[in-house]
Amino acid sequence: MWQRGAVTERAPLDVDLALLGGGGAASLLLAALARHGVRDLRIAVVDPVRRRGQDRTWAFWGHPDNDLDPLLSASWQQVEVATPTRRRVLDLAPLRYAMLRSGPVYDAAAAAERRLGVTRIVAPAETVTDDGTRVLVRAGDGRSIRAGWVLDSRPRPPARPGRTTWLQHFRGWWLEADRPVFDRRRAVLMDFRAPQPTRGVSFGYVLPVSDRYALVEYTEFSPDLLTDAGYDTALAGYRDLLGLDPTGLRVREVENGVIPMTDAPFTARPSPRVVRLGTAGGATRPSTGFTFSAMYRQADQVARALAAGRPPVPDAAYPRRHRWMDAVALRALDRGGVGGPEFFDRLFDRNPAERVLRFLDGATTPAEEIAIMSSTRLVPMIAATAGDAAHRVRDRLRPARPAPPIPAAVVGAASGAHLEAEPDAVGPGSATPPG
Repeated sequence: MWQRGAVTERAPLDVDLALLGGGGAASLLLAALARHGVRDLRIAVVDPVRRRGQDRTWAFWGHPDNDLDPLLSASWQQVEVATPTRRRVLDLAPLRYAMLRSGPVYDAAAAAERRLGVTRIVAPAETVTDDGTRVLVRAGDGRSIRAGWVLDSRPRPPARPGRTTWLQHFRGWWLEADRPVFDRRRAVLMDFRAPQPTRGVSFGYVLPVSDRYALVEYTEFSPDLLTDAGYDTALAGYRDLLGLDPTGLRVREVENGVIPMTDAPFTARPSPRVVRLGTAGGATRPSTGFTFSAMYRQADQVARALAAGRPPVPDAAYPRRHRWMDAVALRALDRGGVGGPEFFDRLFDRNPAERVLRFLDGATTPAEEIAIMSSTRLVPMIAATAGDAAHRVRDRLRPARPAPPIPAAVVGAASGAHLEAEPDAVGPGSATPPG
């Protein structure tokens, strides 16, 4: 310590790596550091909350037998996609759809913290100053951290406003039934039989843990949020559409989430030694809100880099061409050129399910993407492509405007399997961003 006038200040804590935010992205990273045998790194976590228990659910697809398998609540080789005219069962082989609740992830992160000797500061990070050699972080409790690298997963607005900005927002009920009512063999990935909003897309989904216990959720892709009563009414309607008798059901838990769907750019590397992860680092897929798989890849890439003595900088979450296709798809949906149920129905009808899921994860080849694009309605997609190109030209000719702040609902409400607020949220395939 030293004296400056009448104020006593502590010397900064020197670390090699500081994690700002302690939600899903940071928890996955801590577990990955332990998994990849990272040693002899001084690490600090700066977050005002100690995350524990079941505060969110992630759902995602991937290959079986990876390091997440011991943590899963359930997984399915088959999923169902339903429209008002038909119900289709899809075989995902060689992939599977899986559910991961937050409790085991937080437990794995806590074990990794102890193994790695992490210093935890239970306070918000208030300022971050990068001089190109070290980063000074000042925390809300008056302490300072001087770090070689900062990995920041706190919610952040995009670098500029998007040409199209929607939200993925949802509410889910964990339902316990008096008798067997759920099909444990398969999940409902997207059920478009729910009433569609005037502007946007809505669907339900069902993730069964057993024949008596499942997460039943209502999701919208649209510009505006619903009221609490609106979500509950929509969920009750979807429950009734499934033929579930409410007198034989109990709501054990409720999950809510809000995730940004926008073609606005998120700055993944705001300064030389600060790297953003999760939604702030571009992990949320603009056209769907899916987040978890990209967030997991970021954690794995950072851990591998640190284990090899390289800078902890992950690859871009999605290829540039995918971000362009997302912008076009969002524009087509927003301007009414294509309907959401029809758009997704055609994708799954005219492509192998495994190809569609890899496309949503940004893992397809250009040849596969041409096949996927040709399965959509070409005229409205061409119109959306032309409109997007014209909008990009206008953006270059006028001064850049600052992006609006992220709505409080996005920063604080995401909780599970969809997108993260990093957002961390619940939903079909993100599954969820904060932290």
